[in-house]
Amino acid sequence: MAARRAVLVHRAAALGGARQKGGLMGSRLLNIQRRTAEHGRLRTGYTDGKRPVRSGTWIVTSHSEHHVRTAAELWGGEPQPWTPLNSTTQQWRVITKASAIEALITPGDPLNQYNEMWSAGGCQRRCDGETERLTRQPCLCARQFGEDWHTQPKGRVCSATSRLSVMLPDLSGMGMWRAETHSFYAASEWGGMVDMVLSGTDGRGFVPVTLRIEQRQVVRDGQTKKFPVVVVELRGITPRQALTGPLPAAQALDPSGARPLAIEAARPDYLAEAESALHTDDVGDVYRRAHAAGHLNDELIAKLKGISDRLKGEGKAAAESARQEPDEDGAVDAEIVEDGAGAEPAGWPAVAQPGSGARR
Repeated sequence: MAARRAVLVHRAAALGGARQKGGLMGSRLLNIQRRTAEHGRLRTGYTDGKRPVRSGTWIVTSHSEHHVRTAAELWGGEPQPWTPLNSTTQQWRVITKASAIEALITPGDPLNQYNEMWSAGGCQRRCDGETERLTRQPCLCARQFGEDWHTQPKGRVCSATSRLSVMLPDLSGMGMWRAETHSFYAASEWGGMVDMVLSGTDGRGFVPVTLRIEQRQVVRDGQTKKFPVVVVELRGITPRQALTGPLPAAQALDPSGARPLAIEAARPDYLAEAESALHTDDVGDVYRRAHAAGHLNDELIAKLKGISDRLKGEGKAAAESARQEPDEDGAVDAEIVEDGAGAEPAGWPAVAQPGSGARR
């Protein structure tokens, strides 16, 4: 009780300091833990009928159809209604085409790990590796099968269950997504990675990471076993940056430092304008506007030059057909005269050649 009272006093002092510093923060209940809503799950497997299937790409599930459809737009796949086993509540699911996705580790400790055994009746065992928490007995699996208990068939012993809460910055909503794995190897690697990050940030600030499904194999008792492991990697920052304190939020959201691309204005239909031109000079004007707007590419340059060359030929043919004898007054119609044989439209830059390196 004394320890809990000390924690509450510490929280109250921290909140009071925040109010004094910013003047904007309201009051909070000090006897409950604050957390953000969970939007959905990131999975590495699914059931085909009643048969479990491992996936080499991420599976996104949520009660929100909108979140799942946005994930499909980002990472591919077809959204579909989905009902988990032993549940009557419909959710949404997309089996994406992405084996790696970008995420953010949020402030606090995002990792929760237990050795667990589940059945249709719920969780039967939850062990921290030493003590089974439901019965308060020493680890039951280790007592029965020894230190290599994790090599036993699934269902006979607990599964090393790791749950990592992350934010997906490109999906809507400020809630969390839970990545869950039952891999013994991922359990040790996730713990090591998260603990190193927390040692540098003290659980404050955001850390950009990539969640990647990596295919591995081991040889045990003469047999080769292949399996996927979820790897958590730093994204866009170095270990030095991750271990020297909390990152600014702007850097965590965009570790590359690149500014967001402005929405490009509607691009004019340069080819349609050039096709309606009556003279090569008009095509040259179209070219110069496209060049100034940064819309030129090799394909557009080639097509504009083709239109220009066609207009030259038509101009020469018209000039020949317009030649006639003087009329009774000694006058002739004006001739169409080209600016020069083979000349490019006025102002057409010499570099404007297909393959010249104009911006795509």
